[in-house]
Amino acid sequence: MTPAPRSAPLIPPALVFLVLLFGTAPWWIQRVGLYPYLALEVMIWMIFALGYNLLLGYGGLPSFGHGAFFGIGAYAFGLALKGGAGLWGGLALGVLASAAAGAVVAAFISHRRGIYYALLTIAFGQVFWFVSVKWHTLTGGEDGLLNIHRPALVASNQALHFFTLGALVLVTLFLWRLVHSPYGRILGAVRQNETRAAFAGHNTWLYKWSAFVVSCTIAGIAGSLFALAQQSAYPNVMSLHSSGFVVMMVLVGGGLVSFWGPVLGAAFFLLSRDLLGAYTETWLLWYGLLFMAMVLFKPEGIAGILRPAQPGAAR
Repeated sequence: MTPAPRSAPLIPPALVFLVLLFGTAPWWIQRVGLYPYLALEVMIWMIFALGYNLLLGYGGLPSFGHGAFFGIGAYAFGLALKGGAGLWGGLALGVLASAAAGAVVAAFISHRRGIYYALLTIAFGQVFWFVSVKWHTLTGGEDGLLNIHRPALVASNQALHFFTLGALVLVTLFLWRLVHSPYGRILGAVRQNETRAAFAGHNTWLYKWSAFVVSCTIAGIAGSLFALAQQSAYPNVMSLHSSGFVVMMVLVGGGLVSFWGPVLGAAFFLLSRDLLGAYTETWLLWYGLLFMAMVLFKPEGIAGILRPAQPGAAR
């Protein structure tokens, strides 16, 4: 008889470890040969990857144009700050813009699955990217939106570091509770067998639509923080190329088998970029070969390798 799954803890121990790791990073990261901005960048991409995994890992919905919503959040945040909205107003606008764009796109694609769903996300992502490149008066075109000045609360790099850590904690707790709630279990049922979930009385279209909107909302948070960190917003983050990065992070990290896969994948990807990039300009080639090997021989990713073989262990 298979034992019942253990209930998820209110505050997962892995999150406590993340807080300790990044909370102390400003004092140790340079001593190990890295630079402080890397920790900030890793946290931002962790937020993005965790939100994306709600779609791919829990909903089984592959979005290959998700960088568009990351970029929309960055642009909306930057424009809000330039308009005098302030930190909280800028964050609100960045998040709402990404959520609204996601709601519109999801309304068109949520009746699809598989390859058709993925192709539609690419198409919409390219539309947003094209607009960001061509709408010079609003977005700055290929040069992007420059000189986004940080508000006083996050003016220093250390202040922004801890502000981003706070955002990471809140997003992680929210998603942790969401995927372990009845909503998350039904979303998993839709992933496994959408027809059976519909026959059970669940509105599968609504679950797919809402998962996409939540994921885009979190992408808007990450994009807003990225604009703060870079003090700019530019169209490259909306490209299909950049959208592929978050997919690789989730798959290599093991997002299909573990909630913490995107966290591992984001850290592994950015560390690989910096460590391999120190030796060769073709670091992405070697990472791509590693990605192929992982998908072929260990598709459950890093989290699958580290995951304890315990029946009923919380995902």
